[in-house]
Amino acid sequence: MNLNLEIPETLAAALKAKALAEGVTASVVAQQLLEQVLFGPAEESVHPKKSAYGLLQRYGPGPSAEEIDENRREMFRGFAEENA
Repeated sequence: MNLNLEIPETLAAALKAKALAEGVTASVVAQQLLEQVLFGPAEESVHPKKSAYGLLQRYGPGPSAEEIDENRREMFRGFAEENA
């Protein structure tokens, strides 16, 4: 079904810019926006994704490179040595 709508030039320009940024036509963007308004958000976007930034912040800073190297030396001390 074709439906012609008159929209202000500012909205038309924003619609074209969004379509260009997404690499689709303006009618595809308009259809997606109308579906969101009329039928609600898609099921996958109901729950916003949380950023992992700061997820481990409560554990403090990670070990330094020197601490990691020392732990490796300690873990592998005696590894592959033959026991008599």
